[in-house]
Amino acid sequence: MVQWRDSKVSRNGIDLAVRTWSPDKSPTVVLVHGYPDASHVWEKVAERLSRDFKVVAYDVRGAGNSSTPKNRAAYKLSQLRGDLHAVMDAVCPDEKVHLVGHDWGSVQTWESVTEPNAEHRIASYTTLSGPCLDHVGQWMNARLREQKIGAVLNQLAHSWYIGAFQLPVLAPALWKVGLAKVWPQVLRRTENLYSEASVTQLQDGTHGIELYRANMLPCLLKPRERYTKVPVQLIVAREDNYVRPAMLEDLPQWTEQLWRRELDCGHWGPLLQHPDVTANWIREFIHHIEGAPAAGPLQRSKVTTGHPTGPDSGKRVIITGAGSGIGRETALAFARRGALVVCTDINSEEAAATARTITAEGGEALSRKCDVSNTRSMEALATWVEKELGAPDIVVNNAGIGLSGSLLDTSVKDWQQVLGVNLWGVIHGSRLFARQMIDQGRAGHIVNIASAAAFMPSRMLPAYATSKSAVLMFSECLRAEMDEHNIGVSAICPGIINTPITRNTRFVGVDDDEQSRRQKNAEKLYQRRAFTPDRVAQAIVEAVEKNRAVVPVSPEALGMQWLGRFTPSLARNLAQVEFTP
Repeated sequence: MVQWRDSKVSRNGIDLAVRTWSPDKSPTVVLVHGYPDASHVWEKVAERLSRDFKVVAYDVRGAGNSSTPKNRAAYKLSQLRGDLHAVMDAVCPDEKVHLVGHDWGSVQTWESVTEPNAEHRIASYTTLSGPCLDHVGQWMNARLREQKIGAVLNQLAHSWYIGAFQLPVLAPALWKVGLAKVWPQVLRRTENLYSEASVTQLQDGTHGIELYRANMLPCLLKPRERYTKVPVQLIVAREDNYVRPAMLEDLPQWTEQLWRRELDCGHWGPLLQHPDVTANWIREFIHHIEGAPAAGPLQRSKVTTGHPTGPDSGKRVIITGAGSGIGRETALAFARRGALVVCTDINSEEAAATARTITAEGGEALSRKCDVSNTRSMEALATWVEKELGAPDIVVNNAGIGLSGSLLDTSVKDWQQVLGVNLWGVIHGSRLFARQMIDQGRAGHIVNIASAAAFMPSRMLPAYATSKSAVLMFSECLRAEMDEHNIGVSAICPGIINTPITRNTRFVGVDDDEQSRRQKNAEKLYQRRAFTPDRVAQAIVEAVEKNRAVVPVSPEALGMQWLGRFTPSLARNLAQVEFTP
């Protein structure tokens, strides 16, 4: 635990309580808290950042151990800006500082960041859940001109409390009659966060209301054009109940340099639920601004013109077996929706070809060679993804192989190969990338490709059907486990799909000539069925969007699911039929 030092900074009769960690280090990071908090809300993040930087947090006027002004005008943004600069001048008068603000701490810090020549005093700015009020006013006016009234109404619905704060008696009375005591329970019920009320919670909640009364209406009704040359890192809490992500979509027009990163959590989640991730992102950003090369995930998060747009814009998708068939079409589908797709395959040339097709269409894609049955190969892939991209949003464990023949003709080596690719590949991809999603606060989705063969037994598919049945049950178990982490899991069960797997399926227990004949006949059968892999890809996209658990794809897959579930005796009788193409 890094020790801190408490001090005071005085300005125009207001004493500001300041806490400093690692005073002998450089550069300096200043943390500004929001409402209804005091500087203690930064403790987890500050302790982590103080291992590398001098860290300063202070109680804004009216909060914590700082002075409380007597009139509303003293809470205007211009006064708050003056307090921030007084703290900066006191703790680091001869160097640029890196600012970080949350909620109202971010709102008031925008006032400094958008001042002319701010870049001469402020090295960087990380903003969390607190927009510039002038930008909000401009955003609302733009949406009304575009007749996108729904977006404005949606944000207003989430900002209902701002209207309540304008009432002269109600809001302060709520804090005085008990809200201060039950505030930890409010956080627990609304955001699943566990914290303790501070000794100054009553005054923080009561006095901080003046922030809204003094600033909201003037800024929203007559918004100024506020630009900045300061490098800005925007950390978006996707589940924020107060600052909806849509309200931040116009920020690139007000900044010269912008990085955008997202966490799947609520308003206070970056500080209290994911302090490791938040501190690491702030650390990476500051190091880069100070001259270090950008880490892979930070480099990818920089907002530039010309990036693909779509419902999955900004998301990272990992697909195994992306060189052909269902994997290739799924890669194309997500890329066309704006995602950056990592195409992996044991055949590096085929993976690269899929990536080239995506980039030729204007999308973003990377390719990697990977053997999903090999633990070290999958771990190397996961390490590379984490280093270069950060945790993925979507993982499609698609790689698979076919094998047909009776149990007695299937060797141990055959079983090891089928289970290695079809089952262990899914296990590796799920465990490695689920761990990254959880550690980095990413509410992602894992898609595992099973098969309609998972629904019914077959005397000619003991190895293949066993592997796919295991994938189905594994996916159901994983879905139950991942639910508390907001990670969805879907098992996709295609039927007879015309993919290259039909050409490559091996038939055990026959000579080479018979092997070749059966492969050709199987390929003809699947071609006549004419159910193409792009239709499976669409089913995968829909499964992710709607968080579906089990998705049979094609009429025969649905029929096999119903037979296996409702008429198991008939399914067992059909399993005895020796079907060979």
